[in-house]
Amino acid sequence: MIDGPTLVFVFMSLLKCGLVVAILLGLVAYSVVAERRYSAWFQDRIGPNRVGMPLGGVSIAGFRIPVIRLFGLFQPVADGLKFLLKEEITPGNVNKPYFYLAPVLAMVPAILTSAVIPFGSTVNLQPVAEWVSNQFKLGLDAATLAAFNSPAVIADLNVGVLFVFAIVSISVYGIVIAGWSSNSKYPFLGSIRSSAQMISYEIAMGLAVVPVFLVIGNLNLQEIVNYQAQNGWLALAVFAPDSAWRDSGVMSQSLVLWPFLALSFFIFLVAAFAETNRLPFDLPECETELVGGYHTEYGAFKFALFFLGEYAAMLVTSCVMVTLFFGGWTLPLPWFNGTPIPESWTFLGSLAGQPMPLWFFLVHIGVFLSKMAFFIFFFIWVRWSFPRFRYDQLMDLGWKFFLPVALANVVIVAFVVAYFELQG
Repeated sequence: MIDGPTLVFVFMSLLKCGLVVAILLGLVAYSVVAERRYSAWFQDRIGPNRVGMPLGGVSIAGFRIPVIRLFGLFQPVADGLKFLLKEEITPGNVNKPYFYLAPVLAMVPAILTSAVIPFGSTVNLQPVAEWVSNQFKLGLDAATLAAFNSPAVIADLNVGVLFVFAIVSISVYGIVIAGWSSNSKYPFLGSIRSSAQMISYEIAMGLAVVPVFLVIGNLNLQEIVNYQAQNGWLALAVFAPDSAWRDSGVMSQSLVLWPFLALSFFIFLVAAFAETNRLPFDLPECETELVGGYHTEYGAFKFALFFLGEYAAMLVTSCVMVTLFFGGWTLPLPWFNGTPIPESWTFLGSLAGQPMPLWFFLVHIGVFLSKMAFFIFFFIWVRWSFPRFRYDQLMDLGWKFFLPVALANVVIVAFVVAYFELQG
């Protein structure tokens, strides 16, 4: 018979899975709207701002419901219905099993990657469980109630970063299979470009993360966030809590390593553009050369999966950058990351001098999403501000510049970390 803590673990895991998938898909939908609105702003025109409530303008029993436009925030609903209701047209010369499989392989990896990303401190439902147990006389024991207090991550793996790279590398198969199964020259050229591009920049991206492992000594994403909560963000060493500044040894190491970790972040950021096929590295779907690239022959909901997969990959990549280099859900304030609030902060009223309230994990999640939103805006800004690279320029940049620079960066960080360990 399954015991209570195990049942609670399964329940909490399913709850977190449902919430993460729902939030991720919602963010994907509204990232598309944000990009369309931002692009309109950059180009001095009006973006999608007309789609309102579905019942707007309908007369019921002689009363006409006014149109509620809400700045076009219902545009994702209209787009989703459009893709669902479009006729599915499959060309006769395609390899149908792989043609249907490719969109799924483009979408699923991004969702799987979100399983190991810590989006907050702790999901603490123990007080709610205690109240329900008392109200309905469930008689839950202490171990079962304690299981309702779990980390805000679906799978807290010790090799979380390796899991991310393993799953992200699968997404290229969806693009390659889409181009090959279409039996058309433009999709095939796009898939070949994508495979070469992703292989080239995955090496630089992997090497960019190695200095993080050398400094922290752990592959667990939650532990990486906890380290930055105590010692400051890796990409911005000056954003460190007071405790880190008082420890001269920790702070001196952080400041010495900061230029190299900032370089790691820059390499990771550029590689992220190439991995997600975003401008200026969107050669696999280059409209001016390849019509639509690997998804030229796709339409209706299968095309929607490719479309959503690109934005989901952009969101998850932003989450990974926030977790690895910008402290995840933390801020450079010790009390914000879980320690008691300073008693001198009387403007907080009864919270001064007390530990963080249980609901504060929602604020942590909000901080994490705010940091992620900044990178989403940066992806959009780059797309509408920079021209596309030529293919030879893209490959030269990856192999002749980023790869040797990332490798040299790893060597330098290894020597610096070894020096501080010998001094300590």
